[in-house]
Formats: sequence, C-alpha cells, structure tokens
Amino acid sequence: MNLFQLFRYRRSIRKYQDKQIAREDLEKIIEAGLYAPNAGGGQRSMIVALRDPKLTEAVGKMNVGKLDRTRLSGNFVSKEQPSIIDDPTIKSGFYGAPTVCIIFAQANFLYSIPDAFCCAENMVLAATELGISSCIVARGEETFNSDYGHHLMQQWGVPAGYVARCFVLLGYCQGAYPSEKPRKPGRYKIVDN
Repeated sequence: MNLFQLFRYRRSIRKYQDKQIAREDLEKIIEAGLYAPNAGGGQRSMIVALRDPKLTEAVGKMNVGKLDRTRLSGNFVSKEQPSIIDDPTIKSGFYGAPTVCIIFAQANFLYSIPDAFCCAENMVLAATELGISSCIVARGEETFNSDYGHHLMQQWGVPAGYVARCFVLLGYCQGAYPSEKPRKPGRYKIVDN
C-alpha cells in the first residue's frame, strides 16, 4: 500500500480481538514513532509500551475516570466503533486493546504536544502497514495525575518533569474493518499570489 492509500485506509479502532500483537511488530511500530518529526531534532519524547492485560486495563480505567465531558465539541463518534463519548458504559479508554503505548514528553516544553502526536501518527501508520489496528487516545496528563500514576511513571523510569501526552492503542480489529467516510467539504483553502 502506498502512503496515500495508507492515509485513506487507516481508521481509529475501538473494538479489539483478544489477541496480542507480535513483539517484533511492536518494535517496528515504536521505531516509526522514534523517527517522527520533532522540534529542533531534540528527540525528547519517550514511549512506554504496556502488554500486561491487567495493567493496561487499570490504566485504561484511570483514563476514563479523568474524562471531562463538558469540554467535548460533539457527542457522537461512530456506530461501528463507538467511543466513550458515544457510550458512557465503556469503562476503559483503551477499549480492550492488548497493547498500549504511552507517549511521554517534557511538561514545560512548548512543542512537546506536537512532538508526541507526530510520534503517535507515525506509529498508527506503521501499524496499519503491518496489518495492525490502532487508535490514538488523549487525556494522557490527566490519566497519570494521581499518586498511583506518579508511582507507575517512576517505576517505568520516566524522567522527572515529563507527562503523558497521548496513547497509541494496538491490536486486531474485532468485526468488520470500518469503511472510508466521505470528507467534509470546505475544510481547506489554497491561496495563490
């Protein structure tokens, strides 16, 4: 699949099979993230990959627990792949994904959020190329804003002054892979001289 086909094919998946991805594939996906564009070439982001189902579920519940529904700009995402926005009975922000990568970055660095999301985008595109489904989830900083969250970060060797910026969920799609949705019109302009 060429890059433009990959852009059009990739979907955010929120229903996963109970099947772990291969470690070799995970390492390729992480490598793609490490090669993402980053401000000044500083390579400041850090990735922690979770493959322990109990820990992944616990952190996923922490993620949902910090959702502030008053800050949402809409209340519908998908019938095929419902999110916690669509279905408040979903108790994990990780939707049962067998692997979750957490992207950490410096808290007070101006470009740490764009750096983290560039990393995440590279990862989900690499995953798609490998036949692995994915989803980028936000609310990273809020997820770890607790004594237990700080304990986990310390246990994983996350440097002081770093915060979680986002998550990349990885696994295999349960059910049919969603079809392409039409793009909304009027979302770009080209200004010539």
